[in-house]
Amino acid sequence: MVDEGLIGRKLAAIETYLGQLKEFSGFSLENYEADWKAQRAVERTLQILIEQCVDIANHLISDRAMRMPSGYSDTFKVLVENGVIDEELFRSLERMARFRNLIVHQYEKIDPAIVLKILRESLPDVDKYKKAVIGFMKNL
Repeated sequence: MVDEGLIGRKLAAIETYLGQLKEFSGFSLENYEADWKAQRAVERTLQILIEQCVDIANHLISDRAMRMPSGYSDTFKVLVENGVIDEELFRSLERMARFRNLIVHQYEKIDPAIVLKILRESLPDVDKYKKAVIGFMKNL
């Protein structure tokens, strides 16, 4: 059985992280590159945000006995295969999952321009993900 309380708490946390990240979306590339504290805050918050999305997906996958994913980005592919999200949203979430892996495993390769692009262009997809999860849960 899907733990609605758990999903609700994770969705609320995602909303908090989105609000925190939006505070940095107005940074210029020059300002962002010069502010290591902002970089650290944004990168860590993006990591946690993406992990919350993956946690929700894994909970749904486990509860509904869907195919076991082979990694972070494959988690979202499983959701596509089961009609939770569409292909377009999957592609965005897959890129974010790969970016999360970059943050966690290869610090020296993080491109500030890509981080700002994610802040400006990809965060609305997290809102779409939240809506898709809520819609899926309503149909259980």
